Amino acid sequence: MKKPHMVITAGPTYEPIDSVRVIANVSTGLMGYELAREAVKKGYKTSLISGPTYLTPPRGAHFIPVLTAGDMDKAVRKEVRGADGLIMAAAVADFRPSKKIPGKIKKIKRLVLTLYQNKDIIKSLPQGTLKVRVGFALESGNLLRNAHKKLIDKKLDLIIANKISKKSTPFGGGSKDFILLERGKKPKFLYGVTKRTAARAILDTLKNSML
Repeated sequence: MKKPHMVITAGPTYEPIDSVRVIANVSTGLMGYELAREAVKKGYKTSLISGPTYLTPPRGAHFIPVLTAGDMDKAVRKEVRGADGLIMAAAVADFRPSKKIPGKIKKIKRLVLTLYQNKDIIKSLPQGTLKVRVGFALESGNLLRNAHKKLIDKKLDLIIANKISKKSTPFGGGSKDFILLERGKKPKFLYGVTKRTAARAILDTLKNSML
């Protein structure tokens, strides 16, 4: 029997300004790596596409390192051919500089950058090619409403919502809060759980769809 194939993205992307500076975010990649680890445990063929992190890829996963949002887009499009599911856990940079400046920019009092919006990778993928499409929604307000809007707009089967505020951060390890919004079902609330526990809950939610 053919193993279900799950593609998972993780980490940040780096968008070069010059040869030594980038636009990035503070994502550690931990959520995506935990998802990949749990997918391997479930016996899935697992592809982990990751931006730069300090984490060790789980044994048994096909690891694909990338740098920019464009690199990740190309890797995702290649890996999802014939795959069953995609979980976009990566914190893909929303913007990129209009061009990479060769060498190192000298210190100046003011530097003006023109930024272009990066493609929304999962939203741009053709419909009907995957059994399950999963995204994440990090919000600073109106968490449920904004996450539900993304669930519909991006035609996802499941979205995992979490919130950033002065009192809580979704980045790194420790206990976190998550909301799992599945299309046509009531939200599932996960309070004070590790990302490993959350990853297990996410994959358990998807298991029937992956058969």
